Amino acid sequence: MFHRLFRTADDLGLIATADAHCDIPCKIYDPAVALIAALSVVRMMDVLAEAASKPAGLERDASIARSVAIKELEAAKVKDEIRVIWGDYFKAPQIEAHPKVHELTHSIMMCASRCKQGVNRADGEELVELVNQFAEMFWQSKGVATERRAAPYPPGIDVVRPA
Repeated sequence: MFHRLFRTADDLGLIATADAHCDIPCKIYDPAVALIAALSVVRMMDVLAEAASKPAGLERDASIARSVAIKELEAAKVKDEIRVIWGDYFKAPQIEAHPKVHELTHSIMMCASRCKQGVNRADGEELVELVNQFAEMFWQSKGVATERRAAPYPPGIDVVRPA
């Protein structure tokens, strides 16, 4: 039935595209994507520092441009992933158990913005740590024990994961 409806509407030029996002409680939330994005921010800061030491030229400039673009995309991804978990998953029972979730989420947003604006590795490391704290809070709210392990790829910073 929907197929016919949308085909007919499309034939009439009423629907060019249809986009959707599931905002129902599907229970598939995981801060791992935000953690990988935060690690990527730090990695791009490292790549930028390495590129800055190379001789000036088009190749170096292209590497810097790509790295800045990726760093900014990954910092935005951190913000998006955390915002969705905070907004969709954390409800009254989780907030009562973790009253600092709002403050932590705001800190992540501010730190990710600093990472977009600059190349201070300490800001990137702070972003990873804040997302780690969020991940610990998230998994604790689900009754899942966590551990910190060094990421198996650069920059090799510790990340929180289910035990």
